[in-house]
Amino acid sequence: MRLIVGISGASGVIYGIRLLEVLRDHPEVETHLVISNGGKLNISLETALPVKQVEGLASVVHSDQNLAATIASGSFHTDGMVVAPCSMKTLSGIVNSYADTLMVRAADVVLKERRRLVLVPREMPLHEGHCRLMYEAARMGAVIAPPMPAFYNEPKSIDDLVDHTVGRLLDLFGIDSGIVKRWRGAGSKGTLPRGKRPRTRR
Repeated sequence: MRLIVGISGASGVIYGIRLLEVLRDHPEVETHLVISNGGKLNISLETALPVKQVEGLASVVHSDQNLAATIASGSFHTDGMVVAPCSMKTLSGIVNSYADTLMVRAADVVLKERRRLVLVPREMPLHEGHCRLMYEAARMGAVIAPPMPAFYNEPKSIDDLVDHTVGRLLDLFGIDSGIVKRWRGAGSKGTLPRGKRPRTRR
């Protein structure tokens, strides 16, 4: 299996990094990584990891400026792509097929070949233009998967929140990461008892 991973210049590069870390435990998955200049900047701002260390998590690394890379062609088979996080600039490029970078070109190829494209937009609040772009991307066949945290799994740390999102992203490609605490129905172990639910303000 081949999976393209894009890390663009939105906040939340930890999602892409953690995705690569988890996939390292799945040797059957060959990862092709593209990091935009904005993504590299945010790795330095949001983590203590050198960009080279992040690149070392992938099977193959491509320059975002290399439009002659393998993943720029539909004849190079992949099983899809996830852009995590996906900046609004990258989202706009994908929706408008403005493939001036490898990340946008690779996403464009995935769409035209009818493969799975998962976009993880990270922006808040959203104006009409952002919403319109996500709507148009969904109409083109992309899966819009914003990193909205779940709380039924009783997360104890930021790592728990990130892992749940990453695990759910991998679910979309049929990869069981083993890091998702799955819903088992109301009243099952792992849900909050009725008398211990957090109080909300009214």
